[in-house]
Amino acid sequence: MRPMTDNELDALLDDVESDRAERKMNWAGDASEKVRQAVCAFANDLPNHQLPGIIFIGAKDDGAPSTITIDDKLLKTLSDIKTDGKTVPPPTLTVEKRMVKGVDMAVISVWPADAPPVRYEGRIWIRIGPRRGLASAQDERILNEKRRYRDLHFEAHPVSACSLADLSRAVFEHEYLPNAVAPDVLEANERSYEQRLASCGMVAAADQPIPTVLGLIVCGVSPRTWLPGNYIQFLRIQGTSLADPVIDEAEIDGTVGVMLRSAEDKLKAHLATSVDFTSQSREVRSSAYPLTALQQLVRNAVLHRTYENTNAPVRIYWFSDRIEIINPGGPYGSVNAQNFGKPGFADYRNPQLAAAFKVLGYAQRFGAGIAVAKQELQKNGNPPPEFQIEQNFIAAIIRKAP
Repeated sequence: MRPMTDNELDALLDDVESDRAERKMNWAGDASEKVRQAVCAFANDLPNHQLPGIIFIGAKDDGAPSTITIDDKLLKTLSDIKTDGKTVPPPTLTVEKRMVKGVDMAVISVWPADAPPVRYEGRIWIRIGPRRGLASAQDERILNEKRRYRDLHFEAHPVSACSLADLSRAVFEHEYLPNAVAPDVLEANERSYEQRLASCGMVAAADQPIPTVLGLIVCGVSPRTWLPGNYIQFLRIQGTSLADPVIDEAEIDGTVGVMLRSAEDKLKAHLATSVDFTSQSREVRSSAYPLTALQQLVRNAVLHRTYENTNAPVRIYWFSDRIEIINPGGPYGSVNAQNFGKPGFADYRNPQLAAAFKVLGYAQRFGAGIAVAKQELQKNGNPPPEFQIEQNFIAAIIRKAP
């Protein structure tokens, strides 16, 4: 992803008819909404430029500079567009303070998505010449075709031995679709079942309705039949090593929604809560581990694991003094052992699954899971989580509260 040169930015700013540029005088009024729509449109790249779209904050409609202060607060606000969970899959963008036309502007560069369509709050925005608009059914079909012929993430690969019968229509239409697509778009009812599946990445294409890896994970009738490692192994161990007695075990599988709910029920069942009636005037309840932290770390493991070339599950090992949550697959993309878990560093091996997590209510913001877990552990009196980061797996180790 090469940043644009000063000359390229100048030329794009001057070209008021370009479908690759958007200009905003300031960050006020409806600018936040319009910029997010523009980010979605540039990520979809309907004209197939295969080049970044640029949003200038601090420029008038004719390209002339406006007077606006470009400070760290504004740049951080703009960067949050990537992770605030309103645009799914999360867009690839950069935010910079650049000197353009002799003045400082905030420049957002949005790269075309690998797996369109991208939605902002359930709607697919596209670029129609110099303006934004909502995608028609035909536009969606074009975006789906673009996804089919790109070098896809593994989650977008079709599973050739599967058929539509291997997807649960009830789960898709009643659990997933109403949360993924805006109500007015659904009411238009211009799209067939196959077209809707394709638009959400659940099948390869409307005219090739073969379930994808994502489709099986999200709404498969029996996902583990096709993805043998798609389950969570739970062990409760009476001791501090795997050689000690196992007092409870489970293999938790199903769609990703069923799997996460079942895993969280299992965690709740094993969380003992003590009640202190004597040391204070009001009763005080405490637990060895905060449930929210465990939920976030399990969800993080399921989301960021690799589903390719492995039959290994996500593992939850609950020892007497700690809990270990292990997922197959090491750091991915811009995340490495040095910056893992630090604010502002997030990348997605499974970007469409990240979108599904947002749709299903398992993520409010992208990249916030570890931060939330750390905060909850601190509030509960637990030590900070420890992370063992290897090439083929990541383990989160949560120590018991004193």
